Amino acid sequence: MSSIKLRRYMKTIEKQFGEKVRKLRLAMNLSQEELAFKTCVHRTYLGSIERGERNPSLKNITAIAKSLNVTLAQLFSFDD
Repeated sequence: MSSIKLRRYMKTIEKQFGEKVRKLRLAMNLSQEELAFKTCVHRTYLGSIERGERNPSLKNITAIAKSLNVTLAQLFSFDD
């Protein structure tokens, strides 16, 4: 399979990260607004992260992990 075709089938890191944030947020029974407040980011920014539309900074990734009570390693574990 060519690398172009492979890229079409692979999710982007932004999409995988966003899906993980959403999964963890829902597991904590938090709304986007509540998590955004805890993380000190705007609700629409958090929504765009969850949709894979943003590439958040390390500062924001760390804040999200702390707000979700997970380690950075857990936040980037996409196998589950």
